[in-house]
Amino acid sequence: MRKLKLLALGLLSLALTVGAGQVHAASVPESSEPIKIAINEWTGQHIVSYIAGDILSRMGYNVEYVTASSYPSHLAIAEGELHLGLEQWSTNMGDYLPGLMEEGKIEDLGDLGVKGFEGWMYPEHVAELCPGLPAWGAFLDCAEAFSTADTFPNGRIVAYPAEWNTRIKDIIEERSMPFEYVPAGSEGALVAELNASVSRNSPLVMEFWGPHWVLFKHQVGWIDLPTDLMEQWGYTTARLFKVGWPGIKDNWPAAHQVMQSFQLETKVQEELMEAIDFQGQDAQEACRKWVGENEATWKPWVEAAM
Repeated sequence: MRKLKLLALGLLSLALTVGAGQVHAASVPESSEPIKIAINEWTGQHIVSYIAGDILSRMGYNVEYVTASSYPSHLAIAEGELHLGLEQWSTNMGDYLPGLMEEGKIEDLGDLGVKGFEGWMYPEHVAELCPGLPAWGAFLDCAEAFSTADTFPNGRIVAYPAEWNTRIKDIIEERSMPFEYVPAGSEGALVAELNASVSRNSPLVMEFWGPHWVLFKHQVGWIDLPTDLMEQWGYTTARLFKVGWPGIKDNWPAAHQVMQSFQLETKVQEELMEAIDFQGQDAQEACRKWVGENEATWKPWVEAAM
């Protein structure tokens, strides 16, 4: 009996190897086909994707990162051309993603763990240019103070890239606000607007979100949006969650289980954002380093899936 137990333990140690940052079971990876992870337009999503991808790589999976904007990536996941989209915002997904999920073409893999929020932000110095902020009425009264040569006498609101959503355009039209909608081209363009405003002491109001590293760099305020506007247009606490191609659970069942378990703390994402966007570290290297130093966080997910 003792020999049988020792043999069983020996076979187990051969089937499951944990060491040098890698975890492999005899049946994993179940396929050599690559698991393709979408890389969208913002740093927080890159962090989540690279951490998850590195964990899967350490399990032995072939992982590929594919740069794709939000809308095309959702369509690609529904078709099985991409397999994972790892930071979805409930406040910023339009009608098409819920529709694809209802049709069973995209699977909800559970909450991400990061706590997100959105709103209309202004640099701290703008309060001096528009007394009464952050009150909504004061903001409307100051419209001309937010104008430029292109928008005068209307103010200017810098919004998310149009591909993300156009809700500020719709809000301005619906409420006949004395402002013009100006979509930014990217996350980087939004940050550049903020940096320029702080440097020049110029007026700015913009749509933005947290967590984000730039909120550590600059002191900012947030417009007190009316409750009905917030509820109608999704400016409430966001649910951040993961989605995947439903075929993952059949093709790579262990990876599927790990991605369901996978979560990231807000603080971790914020720290990595600062390292990448403020200190200039390479995103993939910074995430790989975090995975290597935090095995106690993710190895239980892996071991449970084996």
